Amino acid sequence: MFIFEDGKMVRKEDISIEDNKKQIIFTSPKNENLLKWLKSKNLPEYFFEDITNEDQSVAYEDWEDLKLITVKYIFFEEDEFLLYDEENVSLLKMDNKLIFLSENRDVIVEISKKFQKRIKKTDSIDSAIYKILDILVDNAMLMVDVIDESLESLEDDILEAEVDEEEVQKGIYNTRRTLNRIAKLFIQETDIINKIYHDFDNETKKSLKYEFIDLKEHAKFLINESKTLLDRTGYLLNVHMGIMSNRMNQAMQRLAAISIIFMPLTFIVGNYGMNFDNMPELHTKYGYFAVTAINIITASAIFVWLKKKKWI
Repeated sequence: MFIFEDGKMVRKEDISIEDNKKQIIFTSPKNENLLKWLKSKNLPEYFFEDITNEDQSVAYEDWEDLKLITVKYIFFEEDEFLLYDEENVSLLKMDNKLIFLSENRDVIVEISKKFQKRIKKTDSIDSAIYKILDILVDNAMLMVDVIDESLESLEDDILEAEVDEEEVQKGIYNTRRTLNRIAKLFIQETDIINKIYHDFDNETKKSLKYEFIDLKEHAKFLINESKTLLDRTGYLLNVHMGIMSNRMNQAMQRLAAISIIFMPLTFIVGNYGMNFDNMPELHTKYGYFAVTAINIITASAIFVWLKKKKWI
């Protein structure tokens, strides 16, 4: 799909792989020209299974003349707030070739565009590997920044009187799942970064020393920041549940206050609703008005008392 050669990135549907030429290629693992070229190298069958397996875990495989790096490209799902998704991407280093593989065309386009801005004609294949890994790490750091800002918004939403509780809970749970995955993923990828660096020759190690130190620092930052934000989501979840519980208690308190107001009124009305013949108030001219006045005074007195107690 994309090929970097002679100092420029070119988009091609039909990629020609030349053995004696330095090439950096961005394409799908199902590209027919690529598969034909790889099969000519007498690679084992399980190699082809690895590069086409979407569930392949993060790994670094070294077959002397061939290096296969499998990492993850992570991004937010379009239809789910703060929920991550991931795509397998593979880096295949062989001879003077670096081949970036992904099943997702959008991932290929995005990574190749970012790579084009960073790569130089004089950069080595090893330097190109670092730059692609750096792009993937930077993408994850951007995700963490978005999560950090979103948690601020979630905290504001939790404290609002009118809030969609289901959406808040969904956002928190999605965030926790994403942060857990990022932390676990970059613990694995830190180990892969170390293996890649230690497999370089001494000259390459010296030239890329500080770049890989920076890359490992970023990966370490992602792990620590993800764990910090994960703790924060736990705090927000506790605050949210506490506020929900407090609102429920307030509703129950109001219902109890209403019950307290009507309890003596129910007693009075029930008492005078028995209709015994010997009830002296039954035949009193102003008996109804007197009982009604007593009810109003009683209810008003209880209401004022509850108001002072801040029950209503």
